[in-house]
Amino acid sequence: MAGVLAADPTLADFGKDPLWIIIVKAVMVFLFLGLGVVFGVWFERKLISRMQNRYGPNRAGKFGLLQSVADAIKMGLKEDLFPRTVDRVLYLLAPVIMVVPAMLAFSIVPFGPVVSLFGVRTPLQLVDLPVAVLFMLAMGAVSVYGVVLAGWSSRSPYALLGGLRSAAQVVSYEIAMGLSFVAVFLFAGTLSTSEIVKAQGETWFVFLLIPSFLIYVICMFGEAARIPFDLPEGEGELVGGFQTEYSSSLKFALIMMGEYLHTFTASAMAVTLFLGGWRAPIPISWWEGANQGYWPVLWFLIKFVLTFSFIIWVRASLPRVRYDQLMSLGWKVLIPVNLAWILLVAGVRSVMLNEESRMIALGVTGVVVIGALAIWTRFDTVNQRRKEAQKAQAEAEFEELSEEPAAGGFPVPPLDLPHYHGVSRP
Repeated sequence: MAGVLAADPTLADFGKDPLWIIIVKAVMVFLFLGLGVVFGVWFERKLISRMQNRYGPNRAGKFGLLQSVADAIKMGLKEDLFPRTVDRVLYLLAPVIMVVPAMLAFSIVPFGPVVSLFGVRTPLQLVDLPVAVLFMLAMGAVSVYGVVLAGWSSRSPYALLGGLRSAAQVVSYEIAMGLSFVAVFLFAGTLSTSEIVKAQGETWFVFLLIPSFLIYVICMFGEAARIPFDLPEGEGELVGGFQTEYSSSLKFALIMMGEYLHTFTASAMAVTLFLGGWRAPIPISWWEGANQGYWPVLWFLIKFVLTFSFIIWVRASLPRVRYDQLMSLGWKVLIPVNLAWILLVAGVRSVMLNEESRMIALGVTGVVVIGALAIWTRFDTVNQRRKEAQKAQAEAEFEELSEEPAAGGFPVPPLDLPHYHGVSRP
């Protein structure tokens, strides 16, 4: 185990690489994201098609592997149209703002331990920061500007509504997502992604912090705007959402790429913060060399693909929710539950780190739990009374309608309707 711990990167290992190694690692991350988007689209279409008992892409290339490549070439070569009323600068800039922050957010993801890359000892991670997780949240918030600008610059009501939906959705779910990370920070003692992976050497945080993980999974769908939370592009009510005025050209391809990169970042952060990062699962971790060399890259990719497959499975299984349900879940459920859970975790960590504050922490935790139960009981009682009042009002309205003249069991409108444009209607 000493060799495994020695291979764990720390913040001190970053900033020492020569420039050419940094360029090589940046190119490797870019190729991973570019190829990941191309074959991720194929994988999603293929997996959903098998769930729906059909073949999916099977014409372009073996098993349809070149279908996404053909689609990308087609969108890149199509005529680039500009609606007359758009703000051209922001209209062109919006897709770029969506893609670039998503790529930058992936730079803090650790793929493996310290290895020898072309003869240079370097961590398998482009960069790490003392506030790396906050950097990821900031990049996710910046990419929303691309969605908002895409909707506003299009000068279309449907696109604008999609952009406003995305802004409101990210505000609510970014708060809940950030709160779900607090428990991880309390246990890891750092915001560095490499240090968080190192802190999961004994036990993955998904087992210690199950509520935080479940809340993050829900917020992950809201943050990445994936079904069942893809309200910014709800086709049923917004035609196509914020990208309504973007033709199927290179700009549209960049928007789709930005959304996929957002999903990739959410999956990678789930693996890094809760699923042990690049560490091998049990029983593979019992092998002494499982977490050394380039083997951890394989474990990371397996976890990453499984997480991405879960997102696809949810898309194939659940319908889109209403917008009021989405916002109610974020503000009325996830954030209060998160706050109560953080107080509980903080109390437990205080007990673990300081024996003298054990009684104080237990007392505060007990008060918080009792207060939360009291608030929940009060809320449930008020909600029940509201439902009973609504039911009584509906029954009264039904009885009032049933007293009016009816035809075949249905109420008929009154015969003395008002005049319309001087013509009396019977």
